[in-house]
Order: sequence, then structure tokens, then C-alpha cells
Amino acid sequence: MSQTSPGGQSWVYLDIARALEQIGDEQALRGMLPMLQELLERDLPQIEALLASQDVRGANPLLHSLKGCLPIFCGPALCEHLTQVEYMSKAGGSAEVGAAYAELGPKLQALRQEVTQYLTQADT
Repeated sequence: MSQTSPGGQSWVYLDIARALEQIGDEQALRGMLPMLQELLERDLPQIEALLASQDVRGANPLLHSLKGCLPIFCGPALCEHLTQVEYMSKAGGSAEVGAAYAELGPKLQALRQEVTQYLTQADT
């Protein structure tokens, strides 16, 4: 589901209306989005490296922290996909989890870019 912000930017994964419902106002959202941005910038490369080295257990806590944070900022589809991959990482094999993350990772990277774009737009 695509949304459009007041500036005309279209979002695929970032759900501004949902975030505003949960956070309260635009100023608070602008204050919290940098935390999500930092989490994504820090953890996505680590998750990818851990899964590349077949360390599913090491990736699980990072996936778990993302799972706890995303529902504030994203729609149900992305959250459910992340929940599935995080659940698999608790007991799944590295090939299975790696394949599942291969589908999820680009969506999380796109979300990271949307957050960056939103914050840039919000600053202008």
C-alpha cells in the first residue's frame, strides 16, 4: 500500500498515518524516526553478515529488536514478513532463514531509504 505525504512523496513501507496515530504528532515522529533510521543502518548490515556466515542465532536478537520497533512505523504486511523471518531464526536452518531474509532484506533496505527521504523532506 502506497501512501503520499503532504510533500507529494509516495511511501511503500513507511506508514506515516499509522505512526502518527501511535506517536501523536509530527514533531514526536520526527524525533523518533532517527532512532529507526539508526537501527536499520546499524543492524541490517550485521544481519546480512551474520546470515552470510550462517550464524542464525547471532542474527535472531537483531531481527527481534526490529520486530519490536517496526509496528509503530510500518503497515502489517512488512511487520508480518519480519515476524515470520524472526520466528524462523529461532530454530530454522541457515539456508532456510537466509532464503527468507533474501526476500525481506530488500524491503527493509527500502524502508531505510524511505525513512531517510522522509527525514530529509521534513527538514526542508
